[in-house]
Amino acid sequence: MHPRTDHLIDLALDEDLALGDLTSRAIFPANHRSRGFIAAKDEVTVCGVEVAARVFARVDPRLRVRLLAKDGDRVRPGRVVLRVAGPTGSLLAAERTALNFLQRLSGVATQTRRFVAAVAGTGVRIADTRKTTPGLRALEKCAVRCGGGHNHRSTLGEHVLIKDNHLAAAGSIARAVARARAAAPHLARIAVEVTTVAEAAAACRAGADVVLLDNFTPARVRAAVKSIGGRALVEVSGGVTLATVRDFALPGVSVISIGALTHSAPAVDLSLTVEGPTR
Repeated sequence: MHPRTDHLIDLALDEDLALGDLTSRAIFPANHRSRGFIAAKDEVTVCGVEVAARVFARVDPRLRVRLLAKDGDRVRPGRVVLRVAGPTGSLLAAERTALNFLQRLSGVATQTRRFVAAVAGTGVRIADTRKTTPGLRALEKCAVRCGGGHNHRSTLGEHVLIKDNHLAAAGSIARAVARARAAAPHLARIAVEVTTVAEAAAACRAGADVVLLDNFTPARVRAAVKSIGGRALVEVSGGVTLATVRDFALPGVSVISIGALTHSAPAVDLSLTVEGPTR
């Protein structure tokens, strides 16, 4: 679990419980205990069960959680992924925050799994981007891995990616690559985002290690791959959907990076059911 996870959980709990849980406090005495379970209502790829368990623990250490699935598991509707028992008020106070994390992260994992399945057998990697929910990047990138995808850079400091605004400010691809090569660590790859086949060829001449084809059509991807001629790793990004991703998984393409893995993943349907009071 990421070192900042407890901090994120505490922020989420503060949103929900800054004034306590008026409803549960009114109905249940402090010694009232219940048990419940979280189950999937759809076929999903699970991610976030340990985070959900941690939410219950942060609300009340007396809540006892048993995990019945692990991150990355593909589960069918009705599958129980977690059981919890303990003080009823605490269980209900933790319910929404635990589900919010679990539904969101499982949604990213499930979305990623669909894209990965769509390009199966091509050898092309599906990767995420930095288009993540503020504060949740580490968790959402973990969810991408649970879905069988790969992580692009997580921070601006991991490797060099020269984008359109860098090129506009630098004045040319050659100048931007030369400056990046001179200043970057010797192990850092130099990637250049391009929007035309001519720019792809120019990036290769400048010594780019990776050429990112931004918002190309499949036909233009083929032309760019031919122009690059194996001199650089080819990444495709921009405008790729689940319906079209297979069309972009062409020979010579190594990676397809997709912001929708995180920024447009719908939350999946998991719910907590309280089975009844316990003694």
